[in-house]
Order: sequence, then C-alpha cells, then structure tokens
Amino acid sequence: MKKRLTIYTATLTAFIIFGAFFLTPTNAQNSSQNTKSDDQKIQKQAQAIFKPLAETMPASEANPTTAEKVRLGKKLYYDPRLSLSGVISCNTCHNLATYGSDNVETSLGHNFQTGGRNAPTVLNAGTHIAQFWDGREPDLEGQAKGPVLNPLEMAMPDSELVIQRLSSIPEYREEFAVVFEGDEPVNYDNVANAIAAFERTLVTPSRFDDYLNGNNNALTPEEKEGLQLFMTKACITCHNGAGVGGSMYQKFGVVKPYKNQEDLGRYKITNKEADKYVFKVPSLRNITRTYPYFHDGQVWDIREAVYIMGESQLGMQLSDEEISNIVIFLDSLTGEIPEDALKLPVLPPSTAETSKPKI
Repeated sequence: MKKRLTIYTATLTAFIIFGAFFLTPTNAQNSSQNTKSDDQKIQKQAQAIFKPLAETMPASEANPTTAEKVRLGKKLYYDPRLSLSGVISCNTCHNLATYGSDNVETSLGHNFQTGGRNAPTVLNAGTHIAQFWDGREPDLEGQAKGPVLNPLEMAMPDSELVIQRLSSIPEYREEFAVVFEGDEPVNYDNVANAIAAFERTLVTPSRFDDYLNGNNNALTPEEKEGLQLFMTKACITCHNGAGVGGSMYQKFGVVKPYKNQEDLGRYKITNKEADKYVFKVPSLRNITRTYPYFHDGQVWDIREAVYIMGESQLGMQLSDEEISNIVIFLDSLTGEIPEDALKLPVLPPSTAETSKPKI
C-alpha cells in the first residue's frame, strides 16, 4: 500500500511539473496576445476620438504666416509698452515659461486691478473654436486686440495711443513696413495680425501625439489605463479632437450646479437663456501645468477638478483610484514649449517722441 502511494505521489508530482512546463508558456503567450489586443483596441478608439496636433496651427486666409511676421509678433507679445503703465505685456498674464498661464486665480492688471476670470493658456489656442471663456472673439486676431484696450488689463485708452507709441520707434516702423503692405503699415489690425501669427507657432506636441500617430509604446500602461477611463467615463463628450477640448461650448453644471453662480458665461454675449453658465470647453493640453482651474480659477488641485467634473457634468462620483488614473493620463498631455518662443527678444528702444507710461 505504501509503495502504491509512493508511485501515485511521484506520478502526480511529475504531471504537475511537466504540465506546468508545457502549459505555462502557452498561457503566458495567450495573456500577452490579449494584452496586446486590448492595447491596440484602446489605441484605435483614441485615434477615432482625438487628433494629433499639427506642427503649426493653420493660418487665417486674411493673415498668412511668414517668418518676418512671427518675429515681429513675438516682440509685440513681449513688449510692455502695449500697456498704459508700460509694465504689462501679453506675456505677463500668458507667461510662456509657465505654459502660457500665470498660475493665479485672476490676473493682476493695470493698477493692481483683477478681472473676473482666470487667464487661459495661449498655447495651442489656434485650435480652439473661438477665444476667451465666453467665445466672444472668433480668432486669435480678435483676441489680441481685447486685453490691450481693457481698462482692467493693459488699460490703453484707445488704439491711437498704441499706434503712436509703436510709430515713434524707428525699428518698429521699419519692421512693419517689411511685413505689411500699404501706406500706413503700423495700424492696430496689423498689431493683432502679427501677435496672432506668433501665437500660431505655440504648438506643444506631447507623447500623446506620438501615441495617436501609431507608437503604442509612447504611453505607459498606467497612462493607457487612465486614457481608457477617460474615454469610458464620457469625458470625451466634451474633451476631444486635437486640443482635447476647446472645440465646443458646454454648460458648467449639467447635472449639479457649480458652486460659483455669479458668472453667467456666454449669456452676457448672446442674451439667450440657454447660454447661462455656458463656457467654452477648455483644452486639456498641458492641463497639469496650467492651474488653477475653471473660469474663476477657484480650484488649485487637479484631482479636485477631475472630481468636480465627474459630479457636475457627468453625475458620478469618481473613486480616488479612478481620479488618480485619469490624472496620470492627463499628465501625458504635457508637451514641449517651442524653444525659440521662450527666448526673450531684444526690444527696440523708445525715443523722445514715445509717450510716457502712465499709472
């Protein structure tokens, strides 16, 4: 009996050892194939929903991009003389070194005044359906004109003073004459055209674009898991396309009203009841670098922002783990700021005819 038991035990052990030897590689191979199949499925879904950023943003037919125009626009973007005080430039509120944002709730403007909305990033803004949180300007040219004349921001009293300052500087007169045709090339439209041309170069491709272009290894397994959650939780209803947002308007508080009900959003532009609390959906490109969040800049933590979105827009309470995974994916949207854009230009000096700053 003991001998028979020993033989049985030995046979069973051999079966387990050799069975594992022959079966395990097959199982591992099947598992690997399933994982690869799932990866490819997620990638194809993403490619149908999002689009990789183009190398350059498309120019307006009325404002074609040239290298000379971009160089002039860069100088104007960084020049504080476009403000009444002579200390505020476009880059003050849209600091390219901090991903086109100033990382404060609402920007400090003329005489330390603050506006009512958070300054959105200028990076990739040419991919958006319109400009400003309420979409009141259709393009970058229109957007560039607004802050200069806004009394809370750069506070120039009129465009004539802007042109007087620029025209008083010989180097600017020469550059405008090279870039623009006409008897009076230094005009307010051309100031906006040059700034817009520069802003269209501010494209920040990331590893996510490599992924969309076919490189499945561009994202980590954790980022892919977050991407899958981002898609299955319906975040893509509003955040899609090349900008991962910026392509539509939506009410903030579809399911649950947002805590700040003071800003009526596009209603102030359209006077339509349906546009109350409706804003342009922000792009999520570089989102982990462009805090604080939302139109009022009231939320500083990206995790809290994701939770609020789930609750207010989708009517669901995301778990801590789900939020962590989504944030990991969102960080993959952080791109490279064009190196040349970060190099401060040498600005031409003022002259005796240049109007003096006013506080």
